[in-house]
Order: sequence, then C-alpha cells, then structure tokens
Amino acid sequence: MTIKHTLKLCFLLLLFTCSSSQVSKIEGKRINIDETLEPNKEVEDFIKPYREHVNADMDNIISYALDTYSKSDGELNTAIGNLMADAVYDEGNEVFLKKTSEHIDFVLLNHGGIRAIISQGNITTRTAYEVMPFENSVVVVAMKGNKVNEMMDYLAKAKRAHPISKQLQLTLTVDDKIKSATVLGEPIDPKKTYYVATNDYLYNGGDGMTFFQPNEGLTILDYKIRNVLIDNFKKTDTLNPKIDNRFIKLKF
Repeated sequence: MTIKHTLKLCFLLLLFTCSSSQVSKIEGKRINIDETLEPNKEVEDFIKPYREHVNADMDNIISYALDTYSKSDGELNTAIGNLMADAVYDEGNEVFLKKTSEHIDFVLLNHGGIRAIISQGNITTRTAYEVMPFENSVVVVAMKGNKVNEMMDYLAKAKRAHPISKQLQLTLTVDDKIKSATVLGEPIDPKKTYYVATNDYLYNGGDGMTFFQPNEGLTILDYKIRNVLIDNFKKTDTLNPKIDNRFIKLKF
C-alpha cells in the first residue's frame, strides 16, 4: 500500500468517525505527498508479505521469446500483433465452442491496445500485464458478411496494423483498394453469419470500429485478453511469431 492510499484510508476513517459523533470544528492542513514523506512502518510491515507473494507470481517464468517484438515492426501486420490475435483465437475458441458449439471464424483487435514490447529472453506473467494492462475482455460477435465487408473497408482505409488472426486474409492493391478478402480461404459471403472475436472496447465502437453493431448476437466469454496471453504463453515453450501475408499491400 502506498503512502497516498494510506492517507486516503485515514481520511475515510476520519469521515466515518465524524459522521457518528457530534463535531463542532474540523481543522486540517495540506500534506504534500512526495519522496520526503516517510512511509508508515506498521503498514509497510503488514503489506510486505503480500507484495512479495504477488511479485513472485508476476516474475514466474512461463515462456521464452526468441527475439524482441514491437508493434512498430511491420506496416500492415506485426509479429506481436499476429501473436496476440492468434492467441485470442486459440484460447477463445475453446471457450466459445463449449458455450455455443460453434467455432470462431477470425479475430480482430486494435493496434493501440498493444502497450509494450515483448523483449527477447524469459517471458513472465508480468510480461502479459505490460503488453495488455487494460481490463479488456474477449467477446464474440455474430456478424453477417455484409458487416464483415464494412470491416474490410475500415481496415483498408485505416492502413494500420490492427491485429487480425491468420484465418482472415486481406490484400490491398497498390492504390489501397481491396484486391481480395477471404475467411478460411473463402471469399466473404454477404449473407453468411461469421463469428468474430474482438474485445469489449472495440465492440462498443472504440477506435471508430462501428461495424460491430447492429449484429446477429453477442457472446461474452468472461475471459480477459491479459489472461488469454498468460494461458497461451504457458502452453508455448518458445515464442517465435512472424510478420506474414495475412494483411498486405501489393507493391505494383
């Protein structure tokens, strides 16, 4: 517990005490919270074993990365983005299948949601928290193919490395037109229903992704993307993601 949190707790206790008794006058003074403020030893001693337990769990080695991966490494797809999207597909599909007896068709996440690099070397639980510090969870949206085509138009115009899983292949012409867009090797059927995994932030229109609504249905997996990464890292002895051809632009 930080000094700031300790002071907040003391203030709340004071308010509670004051509300339960008659007080004629309350006086206070401003206390600057900075490095000159001494920690409360009693509180620190109480918190110490819990902090050590959490740090030990966070620093537990769960995988190994062959290289350093950054979201700025590629133009339209990145190794770290591909890793995240494929992890959501692999781990989320198991949960979705149990809930619905259906399979996820593909995954779309957002480039801005990747908040840190994955450094070469040991991967720990803390790595997953650094890459995905937010509380975003996986949802699966049932979408007609015409809405999926709206998604393809968005990706073509954005020209940004939003993570997509390998089940989706999108190719742009040299002048940024859609040359081909396929799901599981087949052209997108406007009348077919596709099950698209994403996060709750994007489902609600984050990053201007308004194409998720209206839709044909929503399944909430109760599965945080951070936990998806942890589970996936534990299953993968060595991380070696690659930039590939899932989203590319032709040179001529």
